[in-house]
This record gives sequence, C-alpha cells and structure tokens, in this order.
Amino acid sequence: MKSRIGELIDARGFKRKYIAEKLGVTQKQLSNWCTNRNYPTVPKLFKLAEILNCTVDELYEREKDEDKNAE
Repeated sequence: MKSRIGELIDARGFKRKYIAEKLGVTQKQLSNWCTNRNYPTVPKLFKLAEILNCTVDELYEREKDEDKNAE
C-alpha cells in the first residue's frame, strides 16, 4: 500500500504540525506515516480521515502488484 496521507494533507491546505497535534502524535510519526515507514493505528486512521474529510480507504492506494496478488 502506498500512503496518500501527505498528499491529502497538502491538498486540504493543512500544516503537518497542526495534523500531528490534532492526532496527539509527533511530527516525526506523521512523517513516517506519509513515507510508508510505519502505519498509524486504526483509531488514528479514522481520526485522520475525519480531519481530512475523506474515507480511511482514501488514505492509502493499492500498488499494482498488490492487486495481482489478491486474485
């Protein structure tokens, strides 16, 4: 899965510092989520989706090879 978190934060015009504060995480943690180094917990995913006014599904996109493995 490829993270779209950073892209969505930028598209919505938010500062990453603001998002990190709203989620109760460090800016480094948020950065790691944006770069696929690690993933947020499920409760944080739902809170992030709420803040960004999107669905949890929109926070990530499947990579092409993942679709092939699912079949």
